[in-house]
Amino acid sequence: MNKQKIQNRCESRSEMKCAGGCRIFLLSPAYAGGERARMILRDEAQFPLARKLRGKGGAPIADVFTFLSGLYFRGKIAYANAFARPARGPSGVLVITPTRGLIDSRTRICLDDLREFAEVDIHEDDPRYRMPIERDAQRLATKLPAHSEVILLGSIATGKYVDVLLANFGERLRFPADFVGRGDMSRGGLMLRCAADRQELSYIPVAGAIVNGKRPPKLAPRKYAT
Repeated sequence: MNKQKIQNRCESRSEMKCAGGCRIFLLSPAYAGGERARMILRDEAQFPLARKLRGKGGAPIADVFTFLSGLYFRGKIAYANAFARPARGPSGVLVITPTRGLIDSRTRICLDDLREFAEVDIHEDDPRYRMPIERDAQRLATKLPAHSEVILLGSIATGKYVDVLLANFGERLRFPADFVGRGDMSRGGLMLRCAADRQELSYIPVAGAIVNGKRPPKLAPRKYAT
């Protein structure tokens, strides 16, 4: 068998594997109207991330939201980057935003973008939030292979994420079963640990899920490289 036939067979197998096991992560956003956002928006702010946001190239939204949210978003981005299996085309890690719908976690934003996010408190009835995420969810749903999983790393206790996502992804929309009963900090610590150990969590459908459960034991403290 010549090299070209071998290459074609390998590419075919790769496409079949992706079509049968594509996994996309949707990360809930950090709050852009809090004290840490005000720190980075101050004119006199001179720490590295603030300077990047003021520069022409901006800063990755994942870095900005990690600064705003701390452990929770740090855990989400580390976990999603470790276990995403994207289809050819769509990014494997997308961030929900207050006004821009779903964007690639590597997208660079500037101060004006952050100011825009700070003006909108996410609510399912606010068209500034609802219309962009509905548009992007519809587009993504048509691009993904039929057997894909869309994993929400965020709260399913309210409709602000779940309503529009379920309408577009249906049974493909899932979340980590171990999130039930945990607060944000515990979820962040759990995801950091799983990413470091390369131990993926189990997922269950969002549709019909029990969102409240017994609080699990606290995680033992662990240090991670920065």
